[in-house]
This record gives sequence, structure tokens and C-alpha cells, in this order.
Amino acid sequence: MTTALDVLQHTFGYDQFRGQQQEIIEALAGGENVLVLMPTGGGKSLCYQVPALLRPGVAIVVSPLIALMQDQVDALDELGVKASFLNSSLSFDELKQVEAQLLNDELDLLYIAPERLLQERNLALLERCHLSLFAIDEAHCVSQWGHDFRRDYLALNQLRQRFPAVPMIALTATADERTREEIVERLQLQNGRHFVCGFDRPNIQYRIQQKQRSREQLLKFLEQEQQGNSGVVYCLSRKKVEETARWLSERGYRALPFHAGLGSEEKKQNQTTFLREESVIIVATIAFGMGIDKPDVRFVVHMDMPKSIEAYYQETGRAGRDGEAATALMFYGIEDVVKLKQMASASEAGEHFKRLEQQRINTLLGLCELHTCRRQLLLRYFGDELDQACGNCDNCLEPPRSWDATEAAQKALSCVYRSGQRFGVGHLIDILRGANNERIHKFGHHRLSTWGIGKEHSAEQWRVIFRQLLARELLALDDEGWGVLHLTESARPILRGEEVLELREDVKQKPSRREARRIIDEIEPADMPLWQALRACRKHLAEEHGVPPYVIFSDASLKEMLVHRPVNAEAMLAINGVGDKKMRNFGQDFIDVVIAHQYE
Repeated sequence: MTTALDVLQHTFGYDQFRGQQQEIIEALAGGENVLVLMPTGGGKSLCYQVPALLRPGVAIVVSPLIALMQDQVDALDELGVKASFLNSSLSFDELKQVEAQLLNDELDLLYIAPERLLQERNLALLERCHLSLFAIDEAHCVSQWGHDFRRDYLALNQLRQRFPAVPMIALTATADERTREEIVERLQLQNGRHFVCGFDRPNIQYRIQQKQRSREQLLKFLEQEQQGNSGVVYCLSRKKVEETARWLSERGYRALPFHAGLGSEEKKQNQTTFLREESVIIVATIAFGMGIDKPDVRFVVHMDMPKSIEAYYQETGRAGRDGEAATALMFYGIEDVVKLKQMASASEAGEHFKRLEQQRINTLLGLCELHTCRRQLLLRYFGDELDQACGNCDNCLEPPRSWDATEAAQKALSCVYRSGQRFGVGHLIDILRGANNERIHKFGHHRLSTWGIGKEHSAEQWRVIFRQLLARELLALDDEGWGVLHLTESARPILRGEEVLELREDVKQKPSRREARRIIDEIEPADMPLWQALRACRKHLAEEHGVPPYVIFSDASLKEMLVHRPVNAEAMLAINGVGDKKMRNFGQDFIDVVIAHQYE
């Protein structure tokens, strides 16, 4: 009798199983239902591929990413495994050929997307076949609590009803307890074996940095550490993907965009190039990533905060699947938090789900502001434990300094309270630093006791303080997504002087506005495209309104935009010379220019 080890050694070429692979394989091969949580690169595919070759019939593998099926099938063909796929890339004749192979019991594995699988015609086709097992890959997609919910996955419970005797394995790399519970419930795996194989990826170095000028930070990282390597750069928006890919290409890197707005042929070609060639950087939204089999991705960079720790861990897991050293680098800022909360607020989901999303954003912000080992917090989030600090994250390698921020926090919290708990960070900083702009006088905030009491800190230092107060949950953002801050109950002891507050000291700070004006008297070459675009926008608006350009905005205001890169109304209102009316009349035009160039 052929054993699992025989198949592993002779078909796949590995000497022995890793971790719990053998136990999982034997359970599934024996006809049991199985739930598997295993880190990316841990060998999940073998957990269903080996049983597929041990059990008679064809294994049906449900995969959410059509673009990767060809590569998976090609890899199995090279091993002598009879595999194919059903998806929209096939011609009518090719489709008929695969169906004939299926009916003639000529396949070991068939890959299929959930939306195609659940068509009545295809379910009826499977009823005529001898099925060995169902494998539900990326099973977190079945859960509305998961970070990458796919509606088509909800109907997979039909498989249990129509094929009750066929064993099922559900696999994912990232699922918290709530997500696991829903996977089990929807796929009816209550009576199956559950394997949680640990989440640690010790070869990945986790680093998180405050956004300074994130493009320049990215370029420095690539030049100093990743020359000639393949990697993934994630951006939150399609526009930023396009701009970042173009910007990297102009600097000599082979960078390709990937997002849902691209044509299917371009997406397929770019993904194929990335998977099959060396030294390629794919710049992508989260539409790219699931099921990526490229083993030698040496880095994953997040240019913006992802939506949750689950999403972060899933996306960083694309690095270092070969077990060799890899780096996960994230840039983040308070603007990311506001944007993510706006997106969560605008969701069509119910209020309970929205609150959960807000909590997940807060938890991820807590990871960003952490003083201690990042890996320990990541693993703890998924119910895993690391007894001692990992020694391979930025906080372990260079422990951050902290400072007594009690007085600064009291000033910030008091400012939030005295201004009525109905303003965002930019305006609060203006109050603290004693700004004399139109908005301050409109609300009478120059008469507040907190006006001008925070001049000892630059605007950027105050942004760091507010961001950390959010992370410590001493402040909270409004649920509507407007960026308005309000106090939490936890702020009381700080305001009363009953507790001391230590905050993380950021080693590098952006210059204050006054310092910035000196620094950019001569525009850096790298800044010239944005500088010229801001001036062109001002000229166009000036001609349109029949006024001199300086009436729209002065050079000083444009220079501040160049330094601070405002990407929303709150940030634009923090620029000297931008009041409410100019914000209404011109602000969005300049925000659009900044976003188009994607400088933070």
C-alpha cells in the first residue's frame, strides 16, 4: 500500500513531513474533515495534495485567485500529477476537454473558483464524478469577520449538503478565534479535526516606521538592503499603486502595477512576470496576494497601514516562503488611521461589524506604537505565544527610547476637551501652537486657555503625540469617520495627574514649519515634479478666477504643502494660509495634486 511518506518522497521530493503535516494528511486521507491554520510557507498545499493522491477519485480545490491556477497546475504537471482547472480563461473546446477528463476519472486534482463551482451546471457535473475530497483554500474568506471576506464563499455550505460523504479540508494562514468559529460553522466542520500549527514566521523581520517621506524611505530601503531582490509593495489606493510603480520605474527598478482596475490581460501579464522572473517589484492593492506561490519574495512593504492585523499578517506572509531571511516594512501615519476609519464607517455592513472594524484598526495602531517585541504581540493576537522576545524585529534590534509625556498629554487632552471634542488633529495642533488663522478666530479658539500652550513642540511632534494617545486609547476618533477626536474614560487619571504617561520617542521627526521653510528655500530635485504641479494648479485656478496666483496661495503655503503633503481636508487646513473658505474653494484641487504625486 502506498503511504503518505511514499507520496511525499517520490512525488514531491521531500524527505520528511514538517510539523503536523503528517497527522493532518492521515486524518484527511482517512476520511475525516479537517480545519488547518498554518503560516504561509508552512506547507499547506501538501496537506491536501498528498491525500488527493492517496484517495481514489478527484480532489476539488476551491481557490479564490484564478490568475494563479495555471501556475499551480503547471507545477503539479511537472511532478507528474494529473491536474487541471476550470475558470474563465479556458476556451469552449478547452472547457469541454477538462470536463471529459473529469468524467473519465483522468484527474487527481481540479482547481476551481467558488463562483464557478457553485453554478448548478457544475455541481451537477460533480455529482457524476468520483470525488476524493474538497479543499477550501484561503478559508478565512468564508467568514464575514475575516479580513478578506468573499460573498461567493458563503454558499460553500452547499457542498456539505450535496456531498455529505466527501471529506473536506479548510485551510488558512490567518484567522483569529471569531473567524475560526465562523469557518467551522459555515463549512460544518464541528465534528472534524482542528489543527492550529502556530503562526510564527521567524525568518521575517518586522519593521514599522512613522511616515516621514515614504517614497524616499522606500527608495532608501531598496537601495541599501534589497538591490536585485523581488518584493511586493502594497498601497491603499489604485492611484497610488500606479504612481508608485511609475516612480520606481523611473528610478531604474522593474516595478509593475497590480489592482482590480487594470484590464485582465495586463493583470495576468504583470502577475506572471512577477511570479516567473527575477528582480521584479509588484506594486499592488490588496487585490494581489492570496495564494502567491513565489518562494523568493525577499520583502513586503506597506506604504499605508493595512486594515487589520489579520490583513497585515496575511500580506507580510508573502515574504520568505522559502524560509530564507525576509523583511516586512510598514510606513504609517495618523492620516492612515483617519482614512481607514472613514472607510470602515462608509461600509454597508451593520453597526456591530463596523465597531469590530474600528477595534481592529485600533489594535493595529497599537502594534505600530508598541515599545516591546512586535512578534510577541502578533502571535498573541492569534492565540499563539512566544516565551521571549524574538530578537528579529525593529524593537528588539533597536529598543525605542521613551520620554515622560505626561505634561504634553495633559495639554493635548485638555485642548480636546476645551474645544468641545468636535475637531480633528490639525485644528487641535493649531490651538496648541497658537495659530492665528481664520478657522481659529471663527470658533473663538484664540480665547481658550489651551491656545498657544504647546509651542515647545513642532506640529509634527504634536501629530506623533496625538497618534500615540489614540493608540493608548486615551483618545478616540468619531464613528462617522470625520477625524474628530474625543476623550475616553481612560484619559481621566492623566488629566488629574494621577498617572504618569511614558510615550515612545520617535528618533526622526519631520521639521517644524519654521525649520521647513529654511530647508526648502532651494527645492530638492526629487521634489521638483510636485512643486511644479502645485504651481501649475495655482496658475490654472488664478486664471480661472481672474486673480494673481498669490491670491490663491502664497509660495510659503505651497512650500508647506510640499513638505507636509496634505491628503485630506484636516491636513490641508493645518497648512498656513489655508482657511475654511480657501479650503472649500481650492483645497481639494491641491489635495488631488498631492495624492497624484503620492508624497507624504
